[in-house]
Amino acid sequence: MKILPFLSSRLITCLVLLLATSVQAQEAADYSKAISKTLRKQVLKEAAWALQQEPVTVTASQSPRSAGGRHDFYSEGDYWWPNPVSVDSPYIQKDGMTNPDNFVAHRLAMIRFSRIMGALASAYKITGDKKYVVQALKHCRAWFTDTATLMHPHLLYAQAIKGRATGRGIGIIDTIHFMEVVQALMSMQEAANMHKATLTAIKEWFTQYLTWLTTHQYGKDEMNATNNHGTCWVMQAAAFAKFTGNQTILDFCIVRYKTVLLPNQMAADGSFPQELRRTKPYGYSLFNLDAMTTVCRILSTKENNLWAFQTADGRSIKKGIEFLYPYVADKSKWPFKQDVMYWDNWPVAHPFLVFGAEAYGNKAWLATWTKLDHAPVVEEVIRNLPVRNPLIW
Repeated sequence: MKILPFLSSRLITCLVLLLATSVQAQEAADYSKAISKTLRKQVLKEAAWALQQEPVTVTASQSPRSAGGRHDFYSEGDYWWPNPVSVDSPYIQKDGMTNPDNFVAHRLAMIRFSRIMGALASAYKITGDKKYVVQALKHCRAWFTDTATLMHPHLLYAQAIKGRATGRGIGIIDTIHFMEVVQALMSMQEAANMHKATLTAIKEWFTQYLTWLTTHQYGKDEMNATNNHGTCWVMQAAAFAKFTGNQTILDFCIVRYKTVLLPNQMAADGSFPQELRRTKPYGYSLFNLDAMTTVCRILSTKENNLWAFQTADGRSIKKGIEFLYPYVADKSKWPFKQDVMYWDNWPVAHPFLVFGAEAYGNKAWLATWTKLDHAPVVEEVIRNLPVRNPLIW
């Protein structure tokens, strides 16, 4: 007689868990459906464009100021300008003011590649058409396996400064645009026409890059950055580790989010003081929140749900979204100084809105995301938008 109540209690618990899981699954499906409905027309249009594009990698252009070779990614520090005292002097810094004469061809090629891959994978997810996989592999081979056009798996020459540095750890932020490349591949890897040998070779490229990212001094410098650069190091390391199956680095990133990123970058009210003190506080706050929510999206599991994590004093990613959301819904309420550049170009359809909406079941955040610009054209906005294709996430 004593066993029956025990069995009933266990049965009730199981039923409750099953019901909760079913509800969560239905909610996730509803959000996915809403996202697909919002983006479908744009995705298919973008994918039609992507199908017509030929690969363009770092070998297509070079800068005479680069200390690297033909296969080495090169970029220059955005806020560094010629010294008016002498054209031969080392560049000087103007924080927040982008030098339009800097070499950006490699960065633009990488962003274009990310755009192509995101569009193809999103269209594949909507239609299941194998032609998108074929075109995606064509571009991936050019970047990662074709010896004539591939990029070397390091960033030794990123964000260089004339007269000061041939490259810097800070330049690692440029490869945030490889994240949607690997996410696109993961969303298509079970396709019947996915070329397994090519996929394996691409994963080897990212294994090498991840090794460089975690062992070279530039990578260590970026990892230890106390602002959005530190966040973006974790975001990239997590994305590439998930793609290559590196559980050690995934575990490291989880710990770093909990013990370094969240407690050290977020204030008690959910703001990011390091971003607010910059000359573009609005744009940087949006960017860091996008990156941090993407970290949660990549790393969260049933056993380790970063969306539910909070520090002992109550800091959480939810608090971060709650702090910034009112100023996205109505930018005129922004209580801090305006950005010195690109103030009028923000906000757009930020991933923190759609990821947060799904994680917390917040329909207001999703509704706001739906109404914002999903296809920005301003280069600076695109460069600082780590996720532009939420369908593949």
